[in-house]
Amino acid sequence: MEKIQPGTADGTEENIQKIAALFPEVMTEVADADGTPRHVVDYDALHELLGDGAEGQRERYQFTWPGKAEAKAEARRPVWKTMRPEPDKSVNWDTTKNLYIEGDNLDALKILKETYAGRVKLIYIDPPYNTGHDFVYDDDFAQTHEEYDAVSGDYDGDGGRLVANPDSNGRFHSDWCSMIYPRLVLARDLLSADGAIFISIDSNELTNLNCICREIFGATNFVAQLTWEKKKKGAFLSKNYINMTEYILVYAKNISVFNGLVGEVNHEPETYPCIKTTNARGVRVIHKGTPCKARSRTFTIQPNTRYSSGNMELIYLDKAEIVDGILVNDVSVDSNWIYGQEKLDTFSQKGEIYITQDCYIRRIVNDDRIKMLKDLLSRVGADGKALMRYSYDDNLNNGGWGTNEDANDELHKLLGTQNVFDFSKPTRLIGKLIQCINDSDAFIVDFFSGSATTAEAVMRVNAADGGTRRCVLVQFPEECPSDSVAGKAGYKTICDIGEERIRRAGAKIRAEVEEANRQLKLGEEPRPVPDVGFRVLRIDSSNMEDTYRTPGETDQMDLLSLADNVKLDRTPEDLLFEVLPKFRIPYSARIERRELGGRECFLVDGNRLIACFDAEVGTETIEANV
Repeated sequence: MEKIQPGTADGTEENIQKIAALFPEVMTEVADADGTPRHVVDYDALHELLGDGAEGQRERYQFTWPGKAEAKAEARRPVWKTMRPEPDKSVNWDTTKNLYIEGDNLDALKILKETYAGRVKLIYIDPPYNTGHDFVYDDDFAQTHEEYDAVSGDYDGDGGRLVANPDSNGRFHSDWCSMIYPRLVLARDLLSADGAIFISIDSNELTNLNCICREIFGATNFVAQLTWEKKKKGAFLSKNYINMTEYILVYAKNISVFNGLVGEVNHEPETYPCIKTTNARGVRVIHKGTPCKARSRTFTIQPNTRYSSGNMELIYLDKAEIVDGILVNDVSVDSNWIYGQEKLDTFSQKGEIYITQDCYIRRIVNDDRIKMLKDLLSRVGADGKALMRYSYDDNLNNGGWGTNEDANDELHKLLGTQNVFDFSKPTRLIGKLIQCINDSDAFIVDFFSGSATTAEAVMRVNAADGGTRRCVLVQFPEECPSDSVAGKAGYKTICDIGEERIRRAGAKIRAEVEEANRQLKLGEEPRPVPDVGFRVLRIDSSNMEDTYRTPGETDQMDLLSLADNVKLDRTPEDLLFEVLPKFRIPYSARIERRELGGRECFLVDGNRLIACFDAEVGTETIEANV
């Protein structure tokens, strides 16, 4: 008689659990017709694992999940939304180049693509890590356009588009993959040819994220997997191990033109050897006039004199006369040279070659030297310091990269409330990542902006090196519960926290620069005050009323009335910002109001666009002198 396992009628569930324990790689997640989550055995994978694969089946590498096809399709679906200006929330509306966008980042990326495709040098994002305790976007790709438009345009009190993703969800990993996939597709469209994306993540979705990035950006465009030491000490009650690190995946748009991650720029003169033991041997001529730093100011090196130290060796083939510290005749030297004769001659003409105390040949380097970034972002720097605040240094290895504790502390001091936002990143980390791109005019985007660390980092780096970097931040207006720390402090949404952070950080940075300029010594150049403003834009449904009707529902008078279908709550400014992408004019463009021919007009981006939304615009306005 067949033995029945306890717990279920036939022991199936227990057997599945045993298979899962023995072969976790054959388990997959599904949802029943009613949405009930279940973990089941992938029998094809089990057969393959046991050496019982189907004969004749074509093998291929594949990374997929339930919902992938729809996620890919969603990235290319159009969006029927617009950006609405919010000047009252903004700082320096007329002059700033920075943007803060309130809304669903999927919508925002689709709208931004119209204007900014191929223009962004650096994207940094810190998406949900899918720990089982955070929220992801509820991208219901099965909805109609009208249903999707209604949901994503209505940010109601319960958070609208954000839903919990507990690890009990049968589509736990699939939902996260479906959320991140279309956003990364659109992010790639925004990047310039030499641009790169940086993505913070922990071990929960590291593997899946890497697979998705390799598919979207291409495996050859992988740059680095940086490891960030995020805390001073771990949670010692952790069940399996103490987690001290997170990761930052870096992918380039096009690795062939990407300039790499700069870790150190050295401006000070240094000396380097001209020979290397692993190079091929050859003969080079060292010209007369070359200085010598030997202790004896005047001496002679006899022909075929050999000098060696360890594996390094060189032979003076000719007699070399040194008089008052200067070589007075050309001399041939045999060794393992790094440089050819032409380069050595160039260095010699520039006075960059000298004979050392031990009669070796070295080169003086005055040009800036760049060293690439290390993949370990340590809490304590190479200089033994662990600074808590962002401090500009050409050597990113100094001072450490900041910790979660530093991030909490700087936000507390800036906003005056402790624990107002969980899991923010330190300005030091983001500031250094911005530095490693080595572009003082970089256009930077963060579409999971959270507490707006990226905006403060951009302003601080600009304040330090005089750069003109600008940024676009996107954040969903997730509601702060009234009983939360943020809610009690008066913040209604996450956007309120981010915007207030930028206001306060900007004011503080401006004050610091102005005070530093007042303390300048005679002859010192003042530092420029960086752009510390930002324009707030809010994603909303189109400014136009829906006018979809069948031919049988429409007559001639109806067609005339459809010409004026602007929604009643929309302003001329709203209409202007819906028009800007059609001309690829950035949302940060300078806008001037002026009356032309008795009508209010907008002169945009140095008169690149002149727009008027008044009724009955006459020839006086069209022909007016601007």
